[in-house]
Amino acid sequence: MGLSENSKGLILAVASSAFIGSSFILKKKGLKRAGASGTRAGVGGYTYLLEPLWWAGMVTMIVGEVANFVAYVYAPAVLVTPLGALSIIISAVLAHFMLKERLQKMGILGCITCIVGSVVIVIHAPQEHTPNSVQEIWALATQPDFLIYVAATVSVVLALVLHFEPRCGQTNILVYLGICSLMGSLTVVSIKAIGIAIKLTLDGISQIAYPQTWFFLTVAAVCVVTQLNYLNKALDTFNAAIVSPVYYVMFTTLTIIASAIMFKDWSGQDVSGIASEICGFITVLSGTIILHATREHEQTTAPVSLKMDLKNEDDPPLFEQHCYRANKSWRSEEPLVFLDNADFNSER
Repeated sequence: MGLSENSKGLILAVASSAFIGSSFILKKKGLKRAGASGTRAGVGGYTYLLEPLWWAGMVTMIVGEVANFVAYVYAPAVLVTPLGALSIIISAVLAHFMLKERLQKMGILGCITCIVGSVVIVIHAPQEHTPNSVQEIWALATQPDFLIYVAATVSVVLALVLHFEPRCGQTNILVYLGICSLMGSLTVVSIKAIGIAIKLTLDGISQIAYPQTWFFLTVAAVCVVTQLNYLNKALDTFNAAIVSPVYYVMFTTLTIIASAIMFKDWSGQDVSGIASEICGFITVLSGTIILHATREHEQTTAPVSLKMDLKNEDDPPLFEQHCYRANKSWRSEEPLVFLDNADFNSER
C-alpha cells in the first residue's frame, strides 16, 4: 500500500524545511569566509560568489524550494505552508552549534510567538481559486486592486533601497528583510503562473507562445535575484538565528496578503475566520518586535571595563573606558574615552 497524497506532501514539506534551514547556515559560513578575505556582502561586496560553501548553501536552498513547490502538488497549502516554520527551528539550532550564535531566552520567546502567529494566519487563510491558464492569471494580475498592491510594493522597495538602506541598513534588520519579503510576495504569484504554464504544457496545452508566460518568468527572475542579494546582506550583517524567523514571518504575511488581493480570497470569508487572521497578524507583529528588541539588546551589551588609577591622594581619579565591538575582537587596546574629575566638575 503506497503513501497517500497528503503523506507525500508532508514528507516533501519537512524535507524542504530541513534543506532551507540548513542553507541559511551554509551561506552564513560562506559569507563569513568571503568577508575575511575580501569585501563583505553587507557593504556591497560580491566575493562570496567565489566561496564554494556559499554555493553549497545556494544549491541547498534551491533543492528546498523545489521540494516545497512539489509539495503543493500533493498536499493543500494549509498543510504545507505552516511546516515552513520548521526551517526556523533548524536554522536556530544549527546556528547555535555551528556559528556559536547564542539565542537568548527572549529570542526564543520571539521565535515561538512568530511561529504561532504564522500558523494561525495560514490555518485560517481563505481557500483560493486555482486558475486554469496563464491568461486567466494575467486577468487577475491586471485588476485594479492588485495593480495598486504592486505599485505600493515597488514604491516601498524603492524607498527602502534609496533612502533607508544607506542610513540604517546596517543597524535595522527590517530594511534588508523588508526588501526580500516584498519582492518575495511578487515572486510567489509569478512562480505560480510559471508552474501553471509548465503543468498545462506537460498536459499537451502549450503556454510557451503566450507573452504573459515570459513576462511572469522575467518578473520572477528579477525578484529572485533581488531577494538573494538583500538576503545575503542580512545574513552577513545580523545574527542568522534572528534573520530566519523574521524573514519567514514577513515573507509569509506579505505572500498571504498578495495572494488574497490577487485571487479575491477575502470574499466569502466569515467573521470568525477574519478575526482569527487579525489575531494571527497581531501575534506575528509581537514576535517580530521581540526578536528585533533582542537584536538591539545584543548590540548594546558590549563588554566594558573601567579602571581607576589612584597614584596618590593629590591626583584625581582617572577613569579609562575601553569599548569593544559586540562579538568581535578589538585590535587596539587604546582607551577611547578619558574622563576625570575635572570633566564632571565642569559639567556641574
